[in-house]
Amino acid sequence: MSYPKRTAALASAAALAGSAVLLAAPAAHADVVDVNYRCQTPIGVKSAVSPIDIKGVKSGSGYRITMSWQKGVSSSPVELGKGAMSPSATIRLGGADSGALAVSGPANSTAIPANTPIKISDLSGTYTPKKSGKVTFTAGTLTIKALGTTTTCTPTNSPKASLTLDVTAAGGSTGDTSGSGGSGSGSGGGSGSGGSGSTAGSGDSSTGGQLPQTGPEDSAVALGTLGGTVLLAGAAGALWLTRRSQTARR
Repeated sequence: MSYPKRTAALASAAALAGSAVLLAAPAAHADVVDVNYRCQTPIGVKSAVSPIDIKGVKSGSGYRITMSWQKGVSSSPVELGKGAMSPSATIRLGGADSGALAVSGPANSTAIPANTPIKISDLSGTYTPKKSGKVTFTAGTLTIKALGTTTTCTPTNSPKASLTLDVTAAGGSTGDTSGSGGSGSGSGGGSGSGGSGSTAGSGDSSTGGQLPQTGPEDSAVALGTLGGTVLLAGAAGALWLTRRSQTARR
């Protein structure tokens, strides 16, 4: 093969290698999932259905996770004044991790009229992975605290995961990458108040920070950079071979 053709072949191979790395970049997978809640309230059992959205973004050594309700759940027979209702919840972990992540959020910023669905504010927490791999995040128990009472809402339809993240543990340990969804029982509705969600499980939790965007974008950027490096290395090698051939001819 002539040197010009060899140079072109090397450049093409480098470009293909860079493209392959970019295509291999992992991305988060998120779905809005309908969750059937069974709520045990101070005045009885009520039910409600709300689409749940869970988002995550890399934050330091962990991931900032935010849980959002697109419809209100439960209700109160009396008006709940501003700041009277405090929500919290758990997110079930699956796949490479297990247990639950506790998330919490601010009290209601405006009064909630009597006998109307209670709109839950976005709840957030920080998840720190203990194993590397694919971790699923599924809606768990919602707890509402208001006027000295507690309402507990539990999923009844075994909802599927709302979010799957390909995470990296600080120590680099690996876990199995199979996904899993959450399960529960119940129907939703009713008034009340809730304590904070449980913190059992292998996900560390805390609050604070900005609302996240979905997906571990840092991983995609890093792999994209690697692809560019491979491309540049291939081009540099091709130029070196060309110059060497010219020197040999002289």
